[in-house]
Amino acid sequence: MRSARAMGLRCIAVYSDADAEAQHVLQSDLALRLGPAPAAESYLRIDAILEAAKRAGAQAIHPGYGFLSENAGFAEACAEAGLVFVGPSAAAIRAMGSKSEAKAIMARAGVPLVPGYHEADQDPDLLASEATRIGFPVLIKASAGGGGKGMRPVSAPEAFSAELAAAKREAKASFGDDRVLIEKYLGNPRHIEVQVLADSHGKTLHLFERDCSLQRRHQKVIEEAPAPGLTAEQRTKLCTAGVAAAEAVGYVGAGTVEFIAEGGDFYFMEMNTRLQVEHPVTEMITGLDLVAWQIRIAAGEPLPFDQTDLGIDGHAVEARLYAEDPANDFLPTTGRLTSLSLADDRPGLRVDSGVVEGDEITPYYDPMIAKVIAHGADRDEALARLAAALADSRLTGLNSNLGYLEAALRHPDFGAGDLDTGFLARHAESLLGETGPSREERLALGALAEQLLRARQAVESAALTEDPHSPWADARGWRLNGGTRRLIRFRLGSDTEEIELHYRSDGYSVRVGARTIEASARDLADGAVLVGLDGVRHRIHVVWQGARLTLSGFGWSQRLELVDPLGGHGEDSGGAGHLSAPMPGRVTQVVVSLGEAVEPGQLLLVLEAMKMEHSIKAPMAGVVAVLQVAEGDQVEEGMELVAVESSAEEGPAG
Repeated sequence: MRSARAMGLRCIAVYSDADAEAQHVLQSDLALRLGPAPAAESYLRIDAILEAAKRAGAQAIHPGYGFLSENAGFAEACAEAGLVFVGPSAAAIRAMGSKSEAKAIMARAGVPLVPGYHEADQDPDLLASEATRIGFPVLIKASAGGGGKGMRPVSAPEAFSAELAAAKREAKASFGDDRVLIEKYLGNPRHIEVQVLADSHGKTLHLFERDCSLQRRHQKVIEEAPAPGLTAEQRTKLCTAGVAAAEAVGYVGAGTVEFIAEGGDFYFMEMNTRLQVEHPVTEMITGLDLVAWQIRIAAGEPLPFDQTDLGIDGHAVEARLYAEDPANDFLPTTGRLTSLSLADDRPGLRVDSGVVEGDEITPYYDPMIAKVIAHGADRDEALARLAAALADSRLTGLNSNLGYLEAALRHPDFGAGDLDTGFLARHAESLLGETGPSREERLALGALAEQLLRARQAVESAALTEDPHSPWADARGWRLNGGTRRLIRFRLGSDTEEIELHYRSDGYSVRVGARTIEASARDLADGAVLVGLDGVRHRIHVVWQGARLTLSGFGWSQRLELVDPLGGHGEDSGGAGHLSAPMPGRVTQVVVSLGEAVEPGQLLLVLEAMKMEHSIKAPMAGVVAVLQVAEGDQVEEGMELVAVESSAEEGPAG
C-alpha cells in the first residue's frame, strides 16, 4: 500500500468481519466487506472479490502474499472481468503451482531436481510404493501450495499412511487441492531462493539470492540476503538456474525460485509465483521497490536496466515476529496487543506490520505480527542491529517469539554462518533456555506486581472516602507488632505455583519453592516498575488483562495468570485423561466416538487454528468417557474437548 500510494494510486481494500478494524482497512482510501471471518467465506471467494472491485471501480488487483495469490483460476477470472492481475499469467501460475508439473518443466530446462515422485496418480497405495522406492526418509509436500502447509517428513513406512492423510487435509484446507508429491528428504540442507523479475518484453533478471534456512515446521523464521558463504561461482550458477526456471514458463512479474542446497550441490524445490514475505531483504540490498515494479510490469512497462546494472549493497536480515508461545511448542496465541513498541526509528531498520498497539490477534489467520528488517554494511553489522532492535522492543498482551528471535540472532553458530534447515531444532535447548530472570524470579516479580496493583487500588478507593489517610486503607501489609504474609497463586503454563509474600518495614521477603528472595518494589513515573531481587534491580513493564498479566524486561517477557483462591482455578479438572484446547481454533476432524476404547498416542481429534493443525492424542489406554465437540465446532483456549477414562480404573465388584 505504501508503494502504491507513492506512485499516486488509489488504494482499495477488502476485508472480512474479523478484519473490520484492521490496519489495511483503516489505511485504505476505500474498503469493502467480503463476508464472515472464515477465509472460505471471505478472502477465498473469487466472486465476492470481483464484485467488490467492480463496485469500487478498480482497474487492477494486487493479490498480496497468500490466499488467492497463486490461484490460476483467480488470475483468469480477473482477466475475464477486465481487471489487471498484478502477477504472472494464469498459465505460469498453473505450471508452477502444480509441483509435479513444475518438476517436469524444470527437468526439460536442465534445472537440477531432487529424486522423487511428481506424477498425477494419487492412489495411496501407489504413493506408499513410490515412497519405498525413493527410500525413507521422504518428504510429503502439497502439490498446490507452500509455506510449510501440507508438508510432512516421514521417517518410516509404518508412519506413511497417517502422515499422508494429514498432509492431504492441510493441503485441502489451505489451498483447496489435496494433491501431493513425494521427494527424498535431505537431512540438513540449506534453503536458498533466487528473486527474479521479468517484464512482458522478454527480459528476465535475477535480484540475487536469499538464505531462508532458519525454519521451524518448514516455515521461515529468519531470512537474509545475500546468502552467507556462497562463492561468486556458486552464486552465478544458482542465479542462472533461477532465471532459466522463470524463462521456462514464460514468467512475467516478481517471483521466487526456491532451491535446497547440500554440500556444493543445489536442487530446484518450487517456484512461488508471487511476492514473498521476505522480499524486503532483497529490496534493502538492491535499492529496488519490488511492489512498485510489480505494478509497473503489470502496466506493461519494460525493465529499464540490465543484469550488469544490478549489484549487492551490504547485507540485510529479517526476523518474523509471531504471536506464538515458544515454551508451549510454539502454538499460536491470540489476544489483544496491549502494548507494541518496535524499535524502527534507527538507522538501517525497517518494520513492516499489519497491526498496531491495541489491535487483536484472532484465530482466523496467520499469527504474524510484524517483520523486522535490518541492513548493514556487512552481515555482522546487520545481525547486531536487528538483535539490538528486538531487545529494545516491547510486546505485551500475548505470548510471542520476540526473545526467541533475539536468541537465534545472537547464537554464535548463526553468527559464524553455520546454518541449515535443522539449525533451530538442533539448538532448541539453548534457544529456548530462559533469558533474563529465572522462573522463580519471574514468579516473584509477578507477586510484587500484584501487590503494587493492590496498593494502587487501595489508594484510589481511599481517595473516595472521608478519611483517605486512614490506616485501614493501607494495603501495604504494615503491622504494629511484627510482620504478616500473603499467599499468591499464579498459573504458569500447566503448573500452578504458590508464592509467599512477607511484608517488612524495609521491603518484602518472597518465598518461591525452596528459595527465599529479599525484595523491594515501587512504581516509576513512566508507568514502569522498579523491582529489586536479592540486590539486583529490574526495570519491568506490567500489563494486566483481567487476571492475566504480562511482565516484560530487556529481551524477555512472561505471561502469568492470577489464580482466584476462592474460585478453584488452577486445579486439575480431572486428571491426565482430560484434554483441553491448547489454543482457540476449529475442530476439523473427530476420529473417535463416545465409549470407544483407545490406545496411548491414538489420534482423537484434530484442531486447526491460524493455518496450523494440532493433533489431540490419547494420553493413555482407556475409554472415551467425555466428548464435548463435533467437527466444525469453534473452541476457545482451555475448553475441555475430550476425556479418556483409564482402563485400569475398575469400578466396584458387582
